[in-house]
Amino acid sequence: MPPVGMNASEAAMGNPNSASAAAAGPQGGPWAKLRRWLQSTPVRSFALYPVVVIAFEMIRQGGTLRVIPWGIPLLIWGYLQYRLVGRYRRRHGGGGPGLDVPPQQLVSGGPYRYTRNPMYLGHLIFMTGLALTFWSWLALAILLANLVWFHLRVRGDEARLLQHFGAPYADYCRRVKRWIPGII
Repeated sequence: MPPVGMNASEAAMGNPNSASAAAAGPQGGPWAKLRRWLQSTPVRSFALYPVVVIAFEMIRQGGTLRVIPWGIPLLIWGYLQYRLVGRYRRRHGGGGPGLDVPPQQLVSGGPYRYTRNPMYLGHLIFMTGLALTFWSWLALAILLANLVWFHLRVRGDEARLLQHFGAPYADYCRRVKRWIPGII
């Protein structure tokens, strides 16, 4: 019987207020952990999307997988850019891996002197490589959806960073383009 005020499907879906979630501890059990893990942007970009695209293409192509080797450098470049720039940002600005824990210092040197979003750009370069490597319309659709999603996310991030750092961040935004150095 579900707890008072909750139907059986809410209890089964792992409602954090359910008795089973309380018994599982503050993390909400394995399904909640899996959901949080899948909601992580790097997990989606670098693990989930490739698995989904490869599975889709193998089904679509009758069990074979067409690989275009010249897309592989973009996969490597995008992933390494994300990882290495993330380390640079944490080392020079502090904070967490995302903006949940904002940096303590404005980072405007290194890769950030060319683009304000080199980590997000790494995600998009990787997804471009995914679309080209597997010559996949699904991967292209994922890339296009993520272009919009990252742009909206960046607008929110920029508003929070402007509030956090003030005039120095506004000056940085005037000097450095959002996405592609010297262009946009």
